[in-house]
Amino acid sequence: MKLLKTVSGKYIEAGCDEVGRGCLCGPVVAAAVIIDENFNQNLVNDSKKLTFKTRQALDQYIKDNVKDFAISELSPSFIDENNILNASIHAMHLSLDQLKIRPELLLIDGNRFHPYEFIPHQCIVKGDSKILSIACASILAKNYRDQLMIELHEEFPEYGWNKNMGYATKQHREALIKHGPTIHHRQSFRLKYD
Repeated sequence: MKLLKTVSGKYIEAGCDEVGRGCLCGPVVAAAVIIDENFNQNLVNDSKKLTFKTRQALDQYIKDNVKDFAISELSPSFIDENNILNASIHAMHLSLDQLKIRPELLLIDGNRFHPYEFIPHQCIVKGDSKILSIACASILAKNYRDQLMIELHEEFPEYGWNKNMGYATKQHREALIKHGPTIHHRQSFRLKYD
């Protein structure tokens, strides 16, 4: 299915998405993207449907060919204090804060969002597989977070973050039982799976 370039057809639209909500550790990362009307890349899709290699190849293309983009992260301690939903939305707000172009309509992946700066928003379930700007945001956010988890893996190799990216795989759960949580784990999440 071809992704939509625009929902309104007339407003400056920013697509927003986040990654890492369901992870046991690491930050939640969000991105906001305003695409150019001439943006043309048929490989762009929901980041979860793309291979690591394809996402990496698209990363620079997106950054070089969109009108504006921004990426933000929020720490596990922020997630623990504010809950993962609020942290995810706040990370999107932080990305929107960084845009040089002020959007006129926000397109949000999912079904929950807090109003931002009096700009109208539209929540779109599975928006990353329907709207081009949201798909671009999902790719940028996922690549950023994956790279971060690969770097953190060097410090804590026993958890396998270079492969599981912080999700609750069997290896990750077993490492938690054996070694306990790190400073990068979310203490408010259920970390033990007995």
